[in-house]
Amino acid sequence: MVLSDTTLDAERVQLNLLRNKSPSERLGLALSLSSEVIRASKLAISRAHPELTEREVGYLFIELHYGRALAEATRRHEETRDHGQPQ
Repeated sequence: MVLSDTTLDAERVQLNLLRNKSPSERLGLALSLSSEVIRASKLAISRAHPELTEREVGYLFIELHYGRALAEATRRHEETRDHGQPQ
């Protein structure tokens, strides 16, 4: 079963183009793609939960992708940083 809408010839061209890029160019592409996926995920969260602030969307993103413990630790750290003590 093929899950791609890319033809084999197009895939070969894409792979050759990628192989011809320098390591720093490949890293840049990977970072750009990661950033876009994170942005899209946060946008979906904010659309599903319009009542949340941008910061709360960030905490929910962390919880969904990395776990509740990290989200809570991040929240406590930011509250301490912003207010001098957890709230």
